[in-house]
Formats: sequence, C-alpha cells, structure tokens
Amino acid sequence: MTDYSLFTENQNDWGGPWTERKLEAFSKYVWSYLKIMQKHPYWKTIYFDGFAGSGNRSNNCKSELYNQLKLSLEEESGYKGAAQRVINLKDGLTFDYYYFIDSNETSLSNLEKRLIQEHSSKNKQLVFRSGDANKWVLELASALNTNSFAALIFLDPFGMQIDWESIAALANTRSDIWILVPTGVIVNRLLDKKGELKSIDKLQSFFGLNADEIRNAFYYTQQYSTFFGEEELIKKVSKPIEKIARLYINRLKTVWEHGIENPLVLYNSKGVPIFHFVFASNNTNAVKIANQIIKSV
Repeated sequence: MTDYSLFTENQNDWGGPWTERKLEAFSKYVWSYLKIMQKHPYWKTIYFDGFAGSGNRSNNCKSELYNQLKLSLEEESGYKGAAQRVINLKDGLTFDYYYFIDSNETSLSNLEKRLIQEHSSKNKQLVFRSGDANKWVLELASALNTNSFAALIFLDPFGMQIDWESIAALANTRSDIWILVPTGVIVNRLLDKKGELKSIDKLQSFFGLNADEIRNAFYYTQQYSTFFGEEELIKKVSKPIEKIARLYINRLKTVWEHGIENPLVLYNSKGVPIFHFVFASNNTNAVKIANQIIKSV
C-alpha cells in the first residue's frame, strides 16, 4: 500500500478541515504522479499553479461580481494554495520546473521570498509570474506542444477566472489537471431561479457554451393552467450543484480523454456542497489513482 504520510508542513496552517481535504488529496496525487514520472526521465516535468499567491485573498483580488455574492469567510477559506505542500515532498521527489502564477503581485512576492529562502540550496527551478492565469495557461499549452514536457496543473481560482478557451488550449498535451470548481459557492448563485442569467457572459466563458446550451442544461419550462389559458413557467433543475459539477467534468472530457466520475465534494459547516475538486487526464491509470485518493481522504 502506498504511504501517503509524506509532508513536512504543519497542516494546521491551512484553514478548516474541508480545505485540508482538498490539499491532502492533491498532495497525495502529486507524490504518486512523480513516482510514476521517475520511470519516464525523457520528459521534463512541470508543476503549474495558476493561483499560487500567499494564501491571502484581499478585497482587491475580487471583482464587483464576487463582492455582490457576499461570500462568507468560511467560503473564502477554500482558496488556500498548495505551493508549500508540493515543494516539500519527501523521498527526493521533485519536478524539473515549478511555475507559480498569481494576479496579486504582493501575494506572489511574499510567496517567492518564502520559497526561495526555504529552498535556495536545493537547486529547485522556481519560476514566478504575475498576471492573468489565462495568459500563462496558454503559454504552458504552447510549451507542451513541443512534446518535451509533461505537466501537472493545479487551478484553484478565486471564483470563475479561468476561461474555457484557456482550458481548451490544453487539448492533445501531456498534462493532468486538477481544478477547484466553485459549484455551490458561486456558479449556482449565478444560475438564478427565474433563469434571468444576468451574468450569462461569465457563465459562457466559464463553461465554453452558448446561452441556449446553458439554459437547456439548467432550466426547463413547465406548463400550467390559468384563468386566461395555458402559460409557461421557467423552472430550475433539481440538484443544480451536482449538475454543475457533472457538466464541467463532461466539458473537461472534450479536452482530455478521461475525467473523474466522482470528484471530491467539499461542504461547508452546514453540510452544503460549495466546491467540487475535479480531475482530468489522458491516462486511465491516472484517473484510477485520483479515484483511490479521493476515497481515502
């Protein structure tokens, strides 16, 4: 049996128990991924964290849209980074290159200072880039098309910043991807009960679907009789949060050959699902490993 007790970091520094589950699952997968990649030394390995930061999400990180959603402190705490978990693996497991991206230059600078100070003598190739993660995902996709690299991608954006166009660019690359999808905390709130979809542009860029496809996925019409005759009422589907997760996984499977069927569901203290941690890969064994890990956390 694989030993997953591999990390030196104080786990109490990373938020609540459900945040810990996300990091634990991902860290276990990183270890398994690198063990497998040791058998394929002809590929240079890349770790790509699109929202690395320092774990702080100050108000200037948030758009007006997300401020309007009035996220609780508990909901915001889900966006804790994995940088130190990944870089502190035991057994000498390491990537050839580490890319840490964040739009908040202050957060990224704090992370850079901390990691370089801790790992300056360990010959790790640490690269820090500020700006829109979408830009750097596209850069990564271009590099992966050279067939010299294999990448493990971790995306836990504060909301829905990743455009589907960026995800689609990773098609036919040697990559595995984990994405924290804000199914209940954000996406479901944008899918209002009346189907008005005031944030339809954001939903379209997130799913890579047009307005009609989104409406057909999450709404249906119901006929009912009135004094004036038959009328139609737009209704939202039952269990919309599960539907959001399933739709996103199916979208990922248009880019990668395989997607995890039962993602890690993260609940708030009231038992409401607010995130789904999803995975996709072109390798069937990778999905099996991801499934086993999710069952173990």
